[in-house]
Amino acid sequence: MDFNFTDEQTMVRDSLARLVRENYDFDTRRSVIEGDAGWRPEIWAQLAELGLLGMPFSEADGGFGGGAIDSMIVMEEFGKGLVVEPYVPTVVCAGGFFTHAGTDAQKAEHIGGIVDGSRVYAFAYAEPRGRYDLFDLETTAKRDGDGYVLNGHKAVVIAAPWASHLIVTARTSGERRDKDGITVFVVDKSSEGITTRDYPTVDGRRASEIYFENVAVPGDAVIGQEGNGLALIELVTDEAIAAQCAEACGAMKVAQEMTVDYSQQRKQFGTPIGKFQVLQHRMVDMFVEYEQSISMAYLATLRLGEDHRERKIAVSSAKVKIGQAAHHVGQEAIQIHGGMGMTDELAIGHYFKRLTIFDSEFGNVDHHMKRHMALVAEQ
Repeated sequence: MDFNFTDEQTMVRDSLARLVRENYDFDTRRSVIEGDAGWRPEIWAQLAELGLLGMPFSEADGGFGGGAIDSMIVMEEFGKGLVVEPYVPTVVCAGGFFTHAGTDAQKAEHIGGIVDGSRVYAFAYAEPRGRYDLFDLETTAKRDGDGYVLNGHKAVVIAAPWASHLIVTARTSGERRDKDGITVFVVDKSSEGITTRDYPTVDGRRASEIYFENVAVPGDAVIGQEGNGLALIELVTDEAIAAQCAEACGAMKVAQEMTVDYSQQRKQFGTPIGKFQVLQHRMVDMFVEYEQSISMAYLATLRLGEDHRERKIAVSSAKVKIGQAAHHVGQEAIQIHGGMGMTDELAIGHYFKRLTIFDSEFGNVDHHMKRHMALVAEQ
């Protein structure tokens, strides 16, 4: 496989790295996540102005002709700076639904809003009792004339406090754990009957509990086919996992480099602790974990275009490996920094939190290990 990037992709990476470096120093980020808004709309507008929000979309859909590799590049750099702006929920998730299954009218309206930065989306799929099974849904959408009535509760909806629209999965037929009867909707967050409870997450982002009570949804809000949405949801979720794997790799790289730098400054018994052989071995292990993870993230991204089985195997393999590596690198970084590593005033603690939370998004290591084993057993 070709892991070389084009000149254009290299230029995007360099310009984005500079933007993150100049706008996402640790103190600035800390003040932003502790503020009332929790993000910076001006940074979102700047990303749109630079074309980064439209980069993965085809030119026919109003984008710049990129794809998953471009999203991977963006997310890797975002991981290095712990960027909180909602790229995955809006560009990867919402954009993915409209790209794969949106009507021409939906693409014109919603992808255009994503590209120009005027709209922010959140993916409301998780439910309190659903664990990581995308088909385990109690939220319902009942037919009402030409439209639907939506009722239910979605949990830990990342970026929902900032969102103008929601991508909602709901059951239009069948029982709670049936794999058929699932439909995807795009819903205006300001619709009557929607209430939210917003809160900060451990890793510095914002999320909401969202409650739908007799929310009227028009018929043209359906994305894809009614009742056959699970395959589409799995595809978009796999694309989101691949993007977040790249983000975790960016965060791991910085955590490893910070730890090496700290070990060269911190002295014990008059000697920098980085000279102690046992710590050198541990930091080499952190580097190896990062290198293996970046390879897995690239592989998962390249396999997104394969048939559903090969795609799922590659994505689950990456999620397992990178989830384990994120735990290892984060915990070793804290161990080597000592107790001060857990303080809010030190950047490494924030990287540890993001790497820890990564494992729980879109299925943890155990979930994807089981999915991988089930897919391999199908041979």
